[in-house]
Amino acid sequence: MADQRSRYISNLTRDTYALILAGGKGSRLHELTNWRAKPALYFGGKFRIIDFPLSNCVNSGIRRIGVVTQYKSHSLIRHLVRGWGHFKKELGESVEILPASQRFSDSWYEGTADAVFQNIDIIRDELPKYVMILSGDHIYRMDYGDMLAKHKESGAKMTVSCMSVPLEEAAGAFGVMSVDENYRINGFEEKPANPTPLPNDPTRCLASMGNYVFDTEFLFEQLRVDAENMGSQRDFGKDIIPSIIADHPVYAYPFEKSGGDNAYWRDVGTIDSFWEANMEMVAPVPQLNLYDRKWPIWTYQEQLPPAKFVWEDHDRRGEAINSVVSGGCIISGSTLRSSICFSNVRVHSYGLIEDAVILPDVEIKRHCKLKKVIIDRGCVIPEGTTIGYDHEQDKARGFRVSEKGVVLVTREMLGQPVGGLSKPRKHD
Repeated sequence: MADQRSRYISNLTRDTYALILAGGKGSRLHELTNWRAKPALYFGGKFRIIDFPLSNCVNSGIRRIGVVTQYKSHSLIRHLVRGWGHFKKELGESVEILPASQRFSDSWYEGTADAVFQNIDIIRDELPKYVMILSGDHIYRMDYGDMLAKHKESGAKMTVSCMSVPLEEAAGAFGVMSVDENYRINGFEEKPANPTPLPNDPTRCLASMGNYVFDTEFLFEQLRVDAENMGSQRDFGKDIIPSIIADHPVYAYPFEKSGGDNAYWRDVGTIDSFWEANMEMVAPVPQLNLYDRKWPIWTYQEQLPPAKFVWEDHDRRGEAINSVVSGGCIISGSTLRSSICFSNVRVHSYGLIEDAVILPDVEIKRHCKLKKVIIDRGCVIPEGTTIGYDHEQDKARGFRVSEKGVVLVTREMLGQPVGGLSKPRKHD
């Protein structure tokens, strides 16, 4: 019976085309998305955010994928070409990049629904029975095959993945739905200020994860109707879902029932949530297990030497405690504690780095003390710098301090050129 179930799901995934929406601005991340789209932002030591929905597709057996791009997409497209360009179209698999081509209008993508509508001809050429529309800017692991099976078995025309979240987290941030005892959606609000709580828990609500499954022809029909509505904002949450739940079977798929106690999903859309999600990776047993060989997260990674820790003198020792350190890093005579270092980071002697997210190609000179910081790619932290201990001083120096006290440092804030990265220095 289990083999028949697996065969059934594999047939569903083969009949599915996935469209990943990766064109968002990510404005709440401020300077972190000044030069890159949010899905291209680094995460977890060696990955990019876009790698998670892409890996979920491949691991689920969905191998026909389109990635919709728009804002500041150069680094995202470069990553997709390098890390995801090996699929063979003649074998029925592909990862295609879909920028706004203005085939159906003179506008760029005007909303999530419009981004799909402008690519109807590309989807139709694939002849899928189902279209899965995925957000490109969340961190999670999910077997989409289970969601497809529930969609098929329920008789739904549309299925929305959802997760229970605290009311204060959902307010103004997520689409919120109400459902009946069979999880048919009977109410939907996009980013309400006062979300409708769950009947059995007044502190939580049912939030949309931004992942949808549609019967293909039903999707096309609704997109055409929406395109003709002059008052529409061309958005699934604001327009499509509220307009169809009364007359069509639209069901919620609770992610917790699929992932159980290990269900993990993070919207890393703010400085604080980005820092917090990365910090979760340094726990001895993180909830998001990146070491699971049965569900790997694929990415592009240049060939780099192993991480290196040097010096063991009485006054300086290269060490990392409860930390993640990626390839090409050299920790020279300093201590890292509860921190995450992306590729090619150089930390020189006599420093203390705590609760830090250090993006690739950063160099931290001698005698630096950094605490609860995000250091953007390519920064050179001058000798003797202290950040994170006096927030008023941090602000006066031009650094951004978040609501929860995370200090963001970028090259512009340091007065360093953005056009090229500094060459790695010899470690001392």
